[in-house]
Amino acid sequence: MKISWTWFHKLGSPKWFYAISARLLPWLAFAAALLLAVGVVWGLGFAPQDYQQGNSFRIIYIHVPAAMLAQSCYVLMALAGVVGLVWKMKLADVALQCAAPIGAWMTALALVTGAIWGKPTWGSWWVWDARLTSMLILLFLYFGIIALGQAISNRDSAGKACAVLAIVGVINIPIIKYSVEWWNTLHQGATFSLTEKPAMPAEMWLPLLCTALGFYCFFGAVLLMRMRLEVLKREARASWVRDEVSSSLERRAAR
Repeated sequence: MKISWTWFHKLGSPKWFYAISARLLPWLAFAAALLLAVGVVWGLGFAPQDYQQGNSFRIIYIHVPAAMLAQSCYVLMALAGVVGLVWKMKLADVALQCAAPIGAWMTALALVTGAIWGKPTWGSWWVWDARLTSMLILLFLYFGIIALGQAISNRDSAGKACAVLAIVGVINIPIIKYSVEWWNTLHQGATFSLTEKPAMPAEMWLPLLCTALGFYCFFGAVLLMRMRLEVLKREARASWVRDEVSSSLERRAAR
């Protein structure tokens, strides 16, 4: 049985991506706004206190989704790097470059909220804990990819260099995930697990699930917006871009 890879190569078409992303973007933005509003209000205002940490535990409704997204974003970049190097898809490089700043912001947010959480819990803003240190390394990897992409003027060479760094750096992700199991750390274990029943009551983990899904929808919406802008910049001379701009101007004039 012969497998058709037409659909896969279609994913690398800037014109197809621009059209399909226009349909997905409003749905992702709406889902992000709804889920984040429900999760944050529920978690910060109505979820019960933790019996050990009191109200300080509520930072998890920001910290945990940010940390999860920071790691997922880097894995996505590594996959984009593989696709870009192996199948030479320019859209993969667009995704990698556009995702890096978002991932850096999520990592920084996870570190800051973790420090806010750590002060009342551990008595210190920062400790050289295995989980914290590996997350800091992740932030440096994001900074490295961003700097590398801006330092090399040739787009193809920059794409290849960033792809290699993203692929090599992905080894840090399992270190982050399993650091609490491999070493003695102050950081608590995983809050979410797909194979085990949540240790928290439903009224505590359901808002956390809402905020986590909201963060991912937010990431998807922002990534699509950044990629759409970058595609227009790179394909500025393509006929379909001129047609798209003309159609957009006509629609605005009709209003």
